[in-house]
Amino acid sequence: MAEPIIYVNGEFVPQSQARISVLDHAVLYGDGVFETVVAWDGRIFKLGPHIDRFWRSLAAVGISSPFDRRQLEELVIETVRQNGLREAYIKWIMTRGASGKPLMDPTGCVPNLIVLVQPYVNRATSDALLKGLRAKTTAIRRPSGDVLDPQIKSLNYLNLVMAKLEAKAAGCHEAIMLDGRGQICEAPGYNVFLVRDDGVLRTPVHDILNGITRQTVFELASEAGLRVEEAGLELYDAYTSHELFLTSTAGGLIPIVELDGRRLGEGVPGPVWKRLSADYERLLASDRYGTPVFN
Repeated sequence: MAEPIIYVNGEFVPQSQARISVLDHAVLYGDGVFETVVAWDGRIFKLGPHIDRFWRSLAAVGISSPFDRRQLEELVIETVRQNGLREAYIKWIMTRGASGKPLMDPTGCVPNLIVLVQPYVNRATSDALLKGLRAKTTAIRRPSGDVLDPQIKSLNYLNLVMAKLEAKAAGCHEAIMLDGRGQICEAPGYNVFLVRDDGVLRTPVHDILNGITRQTVFELASEAGLRVEEAGLELYDAYTSHELFLTSTAGGLIPIVELDGRRLGEGVPGPVWKRLSADYERLLASDRYGTPVFN
């Protein structure tokens, strides 16, 4: 495969030549915001909602974009086009930029846009999806919205990385993070859904990113005649659930069949996950929410 093409510093360059300043606030302080989308069959899925959320993140942290929404959309599409990929993982980042001084004061920083495109890679293998994944709750908690609003997709993901490290060290595939009250919050890079014996889909409501794939699951569940509730969820609710699955743009729907050494339900991916995952894959492959890359 040819070397990926990256947009950075106002130009398209081979990935090996992509550079940002070591004084960029993204490097010094994790100061910036990002979004991740996927392209499937030559169409970028829900690009508009992702750009809308990106603009909200920019506003929340006080970064002024040098591009308007339409220009950003065109740059994302063009980066995918230059890589010639019909199935792709796409991430764009707006850093605070550099002021020439290694200081926290953002005065004089000039924002920098980076657009990364890679071949699409499943976050779980087909075999793992067939069998289901193992997860554990971690000691690392998700910060409260009183600390940093979870709706901001900031570059500071250290607590998520640490949770992932803890789960991997315990021999598990994924981490389940709790909030400050000890309720289920998120997984690193994922929202959480569970199904108990009443057949209702439930998902955490506090201190979470309102994921776009999460919202897509709401839509698909409604079309399938399934109820969805946003609620405060305890570990008891997870341990006694018939199904538990995770959702993200990059990963889709990921079934969890074991949590903290406890088998969930029958210990295999359940019927609700199978139905919604199949519906999601069909939606992803359709042109319903797809922005064409190649004319």
